[in-house]
Amino acid sequence: MAKVAFITGATRGIGKACAERLAREGWDIAVAAKSVEEDPRIPGTIHSAAREIAVFGTQVLPVQCNVRDLASIKVAAEATLERFGHVDAVINNAGALWWRPMDETPMKRFDLVMEVNARGAYAVTEAFLPAMKAQGSGHVIMMSPPVDLSVVPGHIAYSISKFGMTMIALGIAEEMRPYGIHGSALWPKTVIESFATVNFHLGEPQFWRKADIVADATLEILNHPDLSNGRALIDEDFLREVGYTHFDKYKCVDDGTPLLLDSDLMRVARS
Repeated sequence: MAKVAFITGATRGIGKACAERLAREGWDIAVAAKSVEEDPRIPGTIHSAAREIAVFGTQVLPVQCNVRDLASIKVAAEATLERFGHVDAVINNAGALWWRPMDETPMKRFDLVMEVNARGAYAVTEAFLPAMKAQGSGHVIMMSPPVDLSVVPGHIAYSISKFGMTMIALGIAEEMRPYGIHGSALWPKTVIESFATVNFHLGEPQFWRKADIVADATLEILNHPDLSNGRALIDEDFLREVGYTHFDKYKCVDDGTPLLLDSDLMRVARS
């Protein structure tokens, strides 16, 4: 029986790369996102992504899922479990980005990052917990960083929302240990090629890595559940830990130098 991953924000970028990587390893995929119609500003829908992922020969289910809407999450979770009968990984990749200080973050923006990031990831995970508890297994992955207080100044709202996701992962690792459910957080060491990278003007392709490095790290987290459980991991560091040694293949430009995704870079990035 194939393993099943439910991945939010899987129509493009890191989420789609993770879906494709797991599909190549034989995983069935639930592509969960809001987009059901093409938007010229942000290409990709759950249906187009599902078709592209399906070329790897596994079952792919496109499910509309707005992580800010509890009813939408419930329907997506039920559809996934009805189709596949179980879920082995819940990957909370959908995210809202707002890198601004508090006096440039109105409550509308605070609510957005909280509802998509911390609350959305909590709600999606909570929807699948009964099934994972019943089957006695599962792995929850949050695309969120280790808690680093140096990042907070200049990004208070965003930090609360992303560190909240990390706390969920770390808490699940302990709370759900009796049920065989694992929890991990994962974050890139460098800037990753994505629409957010472009929109926030984070340099040029020579400073980016492909989303493949995060996808490979996601696969290795799932391949090493005991090693990754209860940890907030950095993609390159964890890949080195499990034996990877060659990282040039992840560069967007062969002679490029990927930029570290740190607090200094976040403070100069502007949308």
